[in-house]
Amino acid sequence: MFEFILPPAILMIAGAVLIGVARPALRPLIALATPLITLYAIWQVPDGVQLTATFLGYEVQFVEGSDLRRLFATVFAIMGFGGALFAFRQSKWWELSAALMYAAGAIGVSFAGDLIVMFLFWELMALFSTVVVWCGGTERARAAGIRYAIIHLVGGIVLKIGIEGLIIHTGSPEIRALTLGNFDTWMIFIGVLINAAAPPISVWLADAYPESSPMGGVFLSAFTTKTAVLALIMLFPGTELLVWLGLIMIFYGIIWALLENDMRRILSYSIVNQVGFMVVGVGIGTELALNGAAAHAFAHIIYKGLLFMSAGAVLYQTGVRKCSNLGGLFRTMPLTTVCGTIGALAISAFPWTSGFISKSMISSGAAYEHMALVWYLLVAASAGVFLHAGIKFPWFVFFQKDSGLRPPEAPWNMRAAMIFFSIICIGLGVFPGLLYSLLPYPVDYKPYTPDHVLSQLQLLLFAGLAFFVMLPMMKRTLTITLDFDYFYRRMIPKIAGFIDRSLASARDRTIEAVLSGGSRAITQVRVQSYRFFSSRSPMGQMAIWMAVLLAVIVLMAFSRG
Repeated sequence: MFEFILPPAILMIAGAVLIGVARPALRPLIALATPLITLYAIWQVPDGVQLTATFLGYEVQFVEGSDLRRLFATVFAIMGFGGALFAFRQSKWWELSAALMYAAGAIGVSFAGDLIVMFLFWELMALFSTVVVWCGGTERARAAGIRYAIIHLVGGIVLKIGIEGLIIHTGSPEIRALTLGNFDTWMIFIGVLINAAAPPISVWLADAYPESSPMGGVFLSAFTTKTAVLALIMLFPGTELLVWLGLIMIFYGIIWALLENDMRRILSYSIVNQVGFMVVGVGIGTELALNGAAAHAFAHIIYKGLLFMSAGAVLYQTGVRKCSNLGGLFRTMPLTTVCGTIGALAISAFPWTSGFISKSMISSGAAYEHMALVWYLLVAASAGVFLHAGIKFPWFVFFQKDSGLRPPEAPWNMRAAMIFFSIICIGLGVFPGLLYSLLPYPVDYKPYTPDHVLSQLQLLLFAGLAFFVMLPMMKRTLTITLDFDYFYRRMIPKIAGFIDRSLASARDRTIEAVLSGGSRAITQVRVQSYRFFSSRSPMGQMAIWMAVLLAVIVLMAFSRG
């Protein structure tokens, strides 16, 4: 008996389109209903390839079910519902529509049965996440969105070159475990890592996410980096390089979050840090570690969404972003304070929260493989996480000094969304079997042993004491934090300007020589060329050099036949 399976991503896309044509009163209800209907469809997808079509001479697989794919698609749908509830009647309709299209791209990647379909939904995510950034509605959001789009354009081209090369050399677009043995797989690897926000090409995240609206930031925190984690699990499990890249991400995120003053930039750097734990799990590559990476991705989407909700509620009610200008909000925003604190405890892997039952699987995976150095670094990093996200964020935003701000509590829909995600954070921590039953491999792991609970509580206790001992150094002032983007936002235009001036000088000499020869036609061409290059703004120069970079990458690909 033939049974037609409707791709869950198509349902999400349909809902996003419907928001644009429906009456204003119905749009919030459609935004809430669409993720729930999609979630139902996700659990109707059985294992194996379910929907195929012919494209460019290849049989492409639009839907393939598995435990791993359903796990990620499920949390993406939950995030879509929670984000829509948080944005209920508070967001522009086009922002809601773009956010659901963004979620549809993530769900489409989750169920993609081959690299071609994965790439199509990958680019759908890049397009509509850029729109979500632009919906911040400020000049800063517009500029950050352009930079975000450029980075993801480069990442998409790199990924596309790798996929095309792999298909040409193997004859198949199948998603399977790859090794870093040739140019094609390296390009795929780099393309995925760009979306995972691996340094040094990670600044797009902390640059763009804080410039979105209070509602848009909630959606942005969930999808792009976690689909990259899913792609790494499917394509590069057990790749040792990922262990060390993940550790770099962990400590990079901790250091920059500790230096930061903007509350949503703190949380953005924290995303890089937490994705680093997942990348380490993928690199270890055992069933326990891969389960840990998948479980931590699920837990992270929820507690990070909760943290962005609490920060978004504060921003929505006060209009203030800087920690140095906040404090004392627990007096008038008690529920937001409680929910934000729950999210902070979860990201710190406090026992009886979702972060504890997921992050510990990754560190245990390292211990079971006798990776002593990796295990010690993961433990040390856990203390660092508690410093920057577990204590610093709630302390400076909700407690510390009295800033004099007395905003009312967030609207009912924002409070409802925060309560919903808080319940999930605690529920999964108290009943870990709910999450473990969804994981791709059988789970024989018990997080709540006396030694494990006691050691984690001791770690958090001493990290907390260290925070308050170093509190004078932790207090932020009205400063900015330089990151790797300094080089492409400042150095590249300077280098381009130097080259432009050198070329202009050469062209001046050429024009003078041509004029002396009396060739007016050639002179006109030279003059127009000179005017074109010398009149470019720094942004235009950057675009020109980005085009040159892309051309070099394409030439490298074609030169390999």
